[in-house]
Amino acid sequence: MRMIFVNLPIKDLAASRAFFSALGYTFNEEFSDDTAACMVVADNIFVMLLTHEKFKGFINGEMADGHKVTEVLTALSADSRQEVDDILAKALKAGAKPWKPVMDMGFMYGCSFQDLDGHVWEYVFMEQAA
Repeated sequence: MRMIFVNLPIKDLAASRAFFSALGYTFNEEFSDDTAACMVVADNIFVMLLTHEKFKGFINGEMADGHKVTEVLTALSADSRQEVDDILAKALKAGAKPWKPVMDMGFMYGCSFQDLDGHVWEYVFMEQAA
């Protein structure tokens, strides 16, 4: 089984942990410390929230500022339209900023927002029959 680890630079690790906890995510403490938090998305999908200093140790060149440029779109599937609406409401309540208007293409429905560090998250529900 392949696994994916999305690595994101985070300004305030405690605030980011609180933000993503408010969205319902848990953390694998075995791979977390005061410089990193391993957010569990699914059995084989993880987001490593890394302090700026920790993140810089993994890259060459400059680190992007998510508030100034869009460095990546992290898109996750949702099980229903209601889940899309629920996650957007939780994110905005926890301090996220809206990014694009809710997308409704009939067979595909999604939302997007920027987290506390400006990283863009999208949640999309697709009707499999369509």
